[in-house]
Amino acid sequence: MRNEYDFSDGIKNPYTTGIKKQKRQITINIDSSTIDYFKKEALNIGIPYQTLINLYLSDCAENRKKLQMTWI
Repeated sequence: MRNEYDFSDGIKNPYTTGIKKQKRQITINIDSSTIDYFKKEALNIGIPYQTLINLYLSDCAENRKKLQMTWI
């Protein structure tokens, strides 16, 4: 086994292109208490809180969950 390898001429694996979902960066205003909740939960699970928020929102979208709120 070599001590060092040169990957400067390497190419990306063409078979993995497009497998990962495309993400888009946005700006969104979220209450501090909501961010604190997701940060705490993410810490318990061991993933970044942005990933946890994305997983939660993705689950809502995939399962077509409807928001049920009553304004008083």
